[in-house]
Amino acid sequence: MFWLALALMAAPVEAWKTTPLPGPMPAPTRQGRAEVNGIKLYYGVYGEGPPLILLHGGAGNGDHWSGQLAALSAKFQVFVVDLRGHGRSTRDARPISYELMADDLLALMDALKLERAALVGWSDGGVVALDVAIRHPERVSQLVVFGTNFDQAGTQKNSGTTFPAYFARCAADYAKLSPTPGDYKGLQAALRPMWRTQPNYKREQLAAIKVPTLVLDGDHDEIIRRAHLEDMARLISGAKLVFIPDSSHFALFQQPAAFNQALLDFLAPK
Repeated sequence: MFWLALALMAAPVEAWKTTPLPGPMPAPTRQGRAEVNGIKLYYGVYGEGPPLILLHGGAGNGDHWSGQLAALSAKFQVFVVDLRGHGRSTRDARPISYELMADDLLALMDALKLERAALVGWSDGGVVALDVAIRHPERVSQLVVFGTNFDQAGTQKNSGTTFPAYFARCAADYAKLSPTPGDYKGLQAALRPMWRTQPNYKREQLAAIKVPTLVLDGDHDEIIRRAHLEDMARLISGAKLVFIPDSSHFALFQQPAAFNQALLDFLAPK
């Protein structure tokens, strides 16, 4: 029994149960806060090549993509965006919605003179990317949605310690980056009504998407139902579906090499 207990104590923790936090962000080639849609929206630019926009998860910020930048900026000009009210971006009194954040992104693309770009969105960022692909497909060259649902039926109740660790990081980042560093609870309060009621896209809207699409997730996502993602991939014509082994809603942190390879295999096939 002693040796069994010792072996159990020494057994490695499965990666999908952990929340390794992203490392420091490299310095951008250029950065700014564009005045668009009534707010100031932060962006940083890395590398050269076809334009690729990274959209982070809810309550987070663009620095959460630090583990992806070396791989992606070697082949693309990568634009990292802080969504409305997140990170270094501001918000106004309007209720936050996915459609409003998609309109922010489109206005930023106009300001940066980006006619089209590949969009990679995680969680809330994935819904923003999905909204752009539905309403303005002419602006999207390729679409990657990671850990993303298209309606409320796609979610499940979360359990475990990964999300508390993530939100603790988000709170610390907000205090460091935001123009209103003491208002993290205000941001959370502004996001909750959206999280409770959105997204609500129709199946026919997904079926109308013709943009090359990758539906991506960890194989142990805590909040998104696997069957929902399988359904999304069936609805979007020609969509590719990939699950990253031993990872969760935080696959970009837990399995960065596999995550980056999945992106590159789709976005820049050999």
